[in-house]
Amino acid sequence: MSCGNVDTTYIFQPVKDRPMRLVVLGSTKGTDLQAIIDAIKSGVLNAEVVCVISDRKNAYILDRARQHGIEALFINPKGLTREEYDKLIMEEVEKRSPVDLILLIGYMRILSSQFVRRYRWRIVNIHPSLLPAFAGGMDLDVHKAVLDYGVKITGCTLHFVDEGVDTGPIILQKPVVVDGEETPETLKAKVQKAEQEIILEAIKLFQRGLIKVEGRRVRIARDMTSFE
Repeated sequence: MSCGNVDTTYIFQPVKDRPMRLVVLGSTKGTDLQAIIDAIKSGVLNAEVVCVISDRKNAYILDRARQHGIEALFINPKGLTREEYDKLIMEEVEKRSPVDLILLIGYMRILSSQFVRRYRWRIVNIHPSLLPAFAGGMDLDVHKAVLDYGVKITGCTLHFVDEGVDTGPIILQKPVVVDGEETPETLKAKVQKAEQEIILEAIKLFQRGLIKVEGRRVRIARDMTSFE
């Protein structure tokens, strides 16, 4: 299932007079989260990570959050349906309202339709390829598939999350050159650097209200007057 009505138009309203409030969902190390934390601490981003939630108790992303004084929650999915589990996450998100963006960083679960509908246009995912190429894969598996296929240019994609898997409207992409002696591990490191760059860029765009969804296309404006 894709993003639904292709006639959909949505403008993200600017966040003024306060930091952007972010919730992060992750299942892995959270390397991209570190870039957000560093940018906030250096003043590059006017944002706050209000909570990090993981479905894996030992995911390093939780330790990373705690090391920086960010609330970190493990929510155990064992024995729960997707809908039941996502309801628990929704309850935690609502406790921290307002939440401006929900960032999926290495999150290994598919969101339920109810979750997507509740936070439509506020959920974004970073994927380690130039979508729609190599959709559906995760982490090193994507980079291995890229190398096995002989791709010369790969990259990363930041996209809105819809009811499908890696099918939401694309916000930003950044290409990465694949070198001849590349391994999945070296390629991952290069792509992660690109991921961090477009995540930070996107947060700034969201905060300024410079993103507009028109069906499957995402327009990025130089200023708010471009949407008038």
